[in-house]
Amino acid sequence: MTVNLEVAEGVGTLRLDRPPMNALDVATQDRLKELAEEASRRDDVRAVVIYGGEKVFAAGADIKEMQAMDHTAMVLRARALQESFTAVARIPKPVVAAVTGYALGGGCELALCADFRIVADNAKLGQPEILLGLIPGAGGTQRLARLIGPSKAKDLIFTGRMVKADEARELGLVDRVVAPDQVHAEAHAWAAKLAQGPAIALRAAKESIDTGLETDIETGLAVERGWFAGLFATEDRERGMRSFVEEGPGKAKFL
Repeated sequence: MTVNLEVAEGVGTLRLDRPPMNALDVATQDRLKELAEEASRRDDVRAVVIYGGEKVFAAGADIKEMQAMDHTAMVLRARALQESFTAVARIPKPVVAAVTGYALGGGCELALCADFRIVADNAKLGQPEILLGLIPGAGGTQRLARLIGPSKAKDLIFTGRMVKADEARELGLVDRVVAPDQVHAEAHAWAAKLAQGPAIALRAAKESIDTGLETDIETGLAVERGWFAGLFATEDRERGMRSFVEEGPGKAKFL
C-alpha cells in the first residue's frame, strides 16, 4: 500500500510509503482519501500524524503520470485530487504534519492540510508548479494564502522557489523546526497530548476556526455559538468544570 494507517496511544499515523520520493500518484491520492476518512470515523483515533518517513515527506505529484494526461483527463481527475486532500483537512481531530526532507508541490499542499507542522531543520518546502507551466491544484492557492497571507503566498507560487526550514518558519508556513531524527517523535508527542483531551471540544474548536476562515465573521460567530452552547450537553464539559472547581485548573482527565 502507498499509504498506511497505524494507530498507537490514540494517535493515528498516516504514513506515506511510496519510495523513493513518495510521489503522490492517483493511487496514492485515492488511498490517502480512504484512510483519512477511516481516521475520521474511528473512535480509537483521537489525533493524527501525517508522516513520510525519515528521508522525505513527499516531493510532489507523479510528473510522469501527469505528463500522460490531457485536458479531458485532468478535468475528470482534478476534483478527485482536491477531494483527497480535503479529506485530510476535514479530519475532525487534531492533525500534525511531520516533515522531513522535501515537501514540494502536492507534498507541501498535503502539509497545509494539517493543523500544525513540525519540520526537520534540513527540510525544504515549496510550490514549484509554475516551473511546469501549472499552478497548485490540490488546494495550494487557497490554503497557502489563508495560512501566510496573499502576498507571501504569491511570492512562493509565482516564483516556484523552495524555502528552507528557517525561512518557512519566518513566513508562518511551519510551526516548529527540530533535528531530523526528532521530527516524528515531536509530532507524535504533540498528537498524543491532544489525544488525551476532550474530543468533542477539540472537534468544535477546529470546525469553528476553519469555518470562520472560509466565510464571513457573522457565520463564523454563529458556528462558534452553536458549538459553545452544545458542549454544555457533553460529559467532558461536566468533568472539566467539576475538576476545575474541586482540584483547580488543568487537572481534568477526559479518558
